[in-house]
Amino acid sequence: MDIARALKTAASSGDVRFGLTETRKCVSKGEAKMVVLASNCPDKDGFEGVSGVKLLAYQGTNVELGAACGKPFPISALAIVSPGESNILSA
Repeated sequence: MDIARALKTAASSGDVRFGLTETRKCVSKGEAKMVVLASNCPDKDGFEGVSGVKLLAYQGTNVELGAACGKPFPISALAIVSPGESNILSA
């Protein structure tokens, strides 16, 4: 599976929340089905052991994660609430 393509599809057709603060809110409310963290995310350890949420460590930096999602800004963390037409949840 091409993670970058799946992320871009999820961002365009599903419900994805960008940013560390929004990701934390989605996790605490139980809305997030998956959390994706960039390799240089400042608070990776804060999501370890969260039950019921898949955790995907993106191999690229926050700039590369933003580009993979089709956004012109860096993204350290994102929460996938609904994957839309993407198959990202099977990663």
